[in-house]
Formats: sequence, C-alpha cells, structure tokens
Amino acid sequence: MKRVLLFLATNLAIMVVLSIILSILGVSSRSYAGMLTIAAVFGFGGAFISLYISKWMAKKSTGAYVIDQPRNETEHWLVSTVAAQAQKAGIKMPEVAIYDSPEINAFATGPSKNDSLVAVSSGLLAGMSQSEAEAVLAHEVSHVANGDMVTLTLIQGVVNTFVIFISKVLANIVDGFLNGDEEGEGFSWTYMIFDLIFQILFGFLASMIVAYFSRKREYAADKGAADLVGAHKMKAALERLRSNQESKLEGSMMAFGIASGKSVVDLFASHPPLEQRIAALS
Repeated sequence: MKRVLLFLATNLAIMVVLSIILSILGVSSRSYAGMLTIAAVFGFGGAFISLYISKWMAKKSTGAYVIDQPRNETEHWLVSTVAAQAQKAGIKMPEVAIYDSPEINAFATGPSKNDSLVAVSSGLLAGMSQSEAEAVLAHEVSHVANGDMVTLTLIQGVVNTFVIFISKVLANIVDGFLNGDEEGEGFSWTYMIFDLIFQILFGFLASMIVAYFSRKREYAADKGAADLVGAHKMKAALERLRSNQESKLEGSMMAFGIASGKSVVDLFASHPPLEQRIAALS
C-alpha cells in the first residue's frame, strides 16, 4: 500500500506542476495546436520527470539500503563485483543497494548511464549461488550500459504523446457532436469524460508497444551479461529464476528487473518467457 500511495502521490504532483505551467503559458486545451502541446508536455514531461526521480522513487518504494561502506563480506562482494563489471562495461560505478524481499530479483534504474542504481533483493542473496548472483548483477549493469532507462523513457514519451493527443481529438469530436458549439472553448464535462475514457483505452493498447521494446531490451541485457561473465553463468541464473515466485516490482523497476511475474497475455509482458531467454543464449 505504501508503494502504491507514493506512486500515486508522485504522479499527481507531476500532473499538477505541468498543469500550472501550461496554464501560465495560456495553452488552449481545445485547439489542435493546444492539444498537441499538452500531449507533448504531459507525454514527454511526465516520462522524463519520472526518469529523473527514478532512483529516489526506487529507494523509497522498496526501502532499499544503499551500501556506502560495506558492513560484511557479502556487501563487499556486491560492491566489488558491480565495480568490476561497470568498469568492463565502460560506465560510471552505479550505486549498489539491497532491499528486503523474499523473491529472487534485482533491478536497475536511474536517469543515465553514469547516474544509476543497481539493487538486489535479500531473497536473491539467500537463494542464488555467487556465480548466479554475479550473472544477475551483470544483467542489470548491461541494462545501464545499454542506456535502456533513457531508451524506454523516449519510447514511453512518444507513446504517451500520441495517446493523449488522439484521445483529446476524439473527445473534442464527440463533445462537438453531442453539444454542438454551445460550450466552445469552455469547460465541458462531456469532453473531460470522453478524454479520460479514450486515454484509458488507448493507453491500455499502447502499453503493448512499450512491453514489446522492453522484451527486446531483456534479450540485449542477457547477451550483455553473457559477454561480461559468460553465457553459462547467465543460463544458470535464468534456470534458477524458473522457480521464482511472482515479481512484486513495479513500473520501471519491473521493466529493468531480472525476473517478472507470469503474464496472462504475453503481448503485455515486460519480460520474455524464461525458456525463450535461455534458448536465445544457446
């Protein structure tokens, strides 16, 4: 519940700030130019603000402990392993963190290659061998080195922009059909309701596009991990994940986690099936 409330509160704050900016600029919400401006501001603005605060959000929502000074042998191994992999991948050392969760998982996030966070669950440390954990860390470091956070943010921004713009255009058409020119540029409940309905509908469909690119990035991160530590280690880690429980990661953390829960509809899954990922490394 805490994670959900924090997510909703953060996104509400972003919406309010962007709305105030548009209001100050005097952007009309009912002209096509105004609709496109609003769509671009909310589509890209929301995506990039979320990316900018992604590390902070990840730490808050998971309660992750960032290792500043290793307190034991395990933490020392984690930091030194990520440091060696980051150097080999040609990126700045990410922050390394541990979050309390029984699931075997890990994630990477952050606004850029040189400002990132790699976090592992306590369940991963307890349930994986050192070589398997090394491969998982390499997978997350590869996400960072590949610039996947920025790539998916750009894709999400484009998708958001089209969803918002098309929804507003259709809502304007429906409102004009139902109310004629009675309300013109003024406030209209009809317009607001249909705008919301269309955004939910098209947003649901557009999520397939983002999920498709997310799955592609998973294969690339697996290959990157194989290059860093060896394909046999990456395969062993993925085999271990076959018995993993459903992932509780959310949002961008889910997109850049090592594991994912089973999806009812594969088109909406952020991760490919583990069997396919293992076969791709053969």
